Amino acid sequence: MELSDREYLERLFEAFYEVGALPGGGVTRLGYTALEDEMHRRFGALAEALGGTVETDLAGNSYAFLAPAEEYVLIGSHLDSVIQGGRYDGVAGVMAGLLQLRRAKEAGLKLPIKVAAFRCEESSNFGCCTMGSGLVTGQLKEGPEKLSKLTGKDGSLLGDVFASRGLSLTPPRITGVKSYLELHIEQGKVLEETGTRVGVVSTIAGPRRWKLQLKGLAEHSGATPMSMRQDALCAACEIVLAVEKIGQREAARCESVATVGVIQNVPNALNVVPGAAELGIDLRGSRMDSLDRMEQDTLKAAREICDRRRIGLTESKLSELDPVSMDPGIQEGLMAAAERLGISCRNMPSGAGHDAMAFAPLFPTGMVFIPCKKGISHNPLESATLESILDGADVLWEYLRGMD
Repeated sequence: MELSDREYLERLFEAFYEVGALPGGGVTRLGYTALEDEMHRRFGALAEALGGTVETDLAGNSYAFLAPAEEYVLIGSHLDSVIQGGRYDGVAGVMAGLLQLRRAKEAGLKLPIKVAAFRCEESSNFGCCTMGSGLVTGQLKEGPEKLSKLTGKDGSLLGDVFASRGLSLTPPRITGVKSYLELHIEQGKVLEETGTRVGVVSTIAGPRRWKLQLKGLAEHSGATPMSMRQDALCAACEIVLAVEKIGQREAARCESVATVGVIQNVPNALNVVPGAAELGIDLRGSRMDSLDRMEQDTLKAAREICDRRRIGLTESKLSELDPVSMDPGIQEGLMAAAERLGISCRNMPSGAGHDAMAFAPLFPTGMVFIPCKKGISHNPLESATLESILDGADVLWEYLRGMD
């Protein structure tokens, strides 16, 4: 008996479900690891089951298509996750892409569609986001020398990882892309709280990421007077609050955000004044002027705090991507497709980064959002319904069928 579209999506979800599964729920599937490899292997098997052809590029990205075409619509997302992440981030978009291939095959339509599964979209392993898509579009601002020295969670250098896999940090640029489409969970609460079934993305906020290393003096916590301490952790805490204040100010002006998501404390002992600390800072916004202000003010605050506390400071910029706008024509086309289907829709920005950011400067690009429960993402509690994925996939299919 032929599977319904919903049943097919359920089969796809089950195929990926157990990879990187955690005992308490959720998954960890870090980029350029064996677990991400397994996700790509399963993607290939699912595409081949449709009679499709699967190819990989020198960045490790996977592509599936029914028939070769000089120009094609690329539908993509990623298969890696953050540490202790959810099962829908990235995967929902890849599933929606495979569903488009299945529909084209069943309808006998020779639509030039190619589905992409990109590598290492998350920054969780090497501190650099949208790596697979960024490499093949040439949109990563970090050069190969800097990229090769990025260190993964297991201590491995990215250059060594690529060398061992026969990959390249300078792969050929992707060609033949007529336009790029991506479905993704919203990773926010707007769609759910407004009762809207899909969103069409207008702009994607750009991230700027910094690592600050603070060097104080580790001393006995009982024998060192408070006035004589060089406590690196106390300085770090002041910086954390300063970043929050800067983010709150820019949120009111420009809907920007600022987060300290990583903090390390050395030696992390109860009876020792902290001698060193490290902060990972994530600044995001849709306006360049806001990003510039947050970056400048964060560094200024960190320097002032460290000078006052006699703490050494080392600043390292990990990565940055500019805010990008989605193609107006594609936005209009997706909104019109949703209207024809009677699916409620809204035009909205994305605060999170996506692989679409790498394609938007080069090719007409569009994104469809679907709701996720309570807006939770990057968390084992992340959840979306198959019905919502189907809503987004229906909008994509309606748009694809109407293309010239």
